[in-house]
Amino acid sequence: MASRILVVEDDRDIADLVAYHLSRAGLRTDILSSGSEVLDRVRRDTPALVVLDLMLPGLSGLEICRSMRADPRLASTPIIMLTARADEEDRVRGLELGADDYVTKPF
Repeated sequence: MASRILVVEDDRDIADLVAYHLSRAGLRTDILSSGSEVLDRVRRDTPALVVLDLMLPGLSGLEICRSMRADPRLASTPIIMLTARADEEDRVRGLELGADDYVTKPF
């Protein structure tokens, strides 16, 4: 069975593009477009990886990352932030909050 990746991105075109390339690599993906859906979802069914946008409706990617790292069941789940926020300050903040990597758009 392929690993399942959760893509959290409110721009459907970008979410579909990421999911397409992950599926070509043999991975299964689920897509969420609202930050308010993420924590319940990952607590119910922890993915192998979360690809997380920062600017989301409902709850920001930074808050999601902070909450996941504070939850012992989710603390080791890898998180890759995928965002248009490219400033060094944003990158440092994301990594300090616990992201495993930080990729800027366009990619």
